[in-house]
Amino acid sequence: MAVYVDEVRRWWWARPPFHRGSCHLTADSEHELHALAGRIGLHRAWFQPRSRPHYDLTPAIREHALAAGAVFMPAREQVLLRRRASR
Repeated sequence: MAVYVDEVRRWWWARPPFHRGSCHLTADSEHELHALAGRIGLHRAWFQPRSRPHYDLTPAIREHALAAGAVFMPAREQVLLRRRASR
């Protein structure tokens, strides 16, 4: 089981703090996701359960997530991993 972050993407329309880009924090289980999110100071209210459960991260918080044990996995690979797991 693992917690993942994907690549930072920049959005021309985004407002602070996401104007410098954002990425996603996801996990193999919601329990792991919320546990790591709590360790790096994310509020549970920021959790986004629709489509694929995740938290949005700024580039600075992404670094905290990686230091806390999250693993980099490109977004495309995460989608493929989820498709294989749901079969």
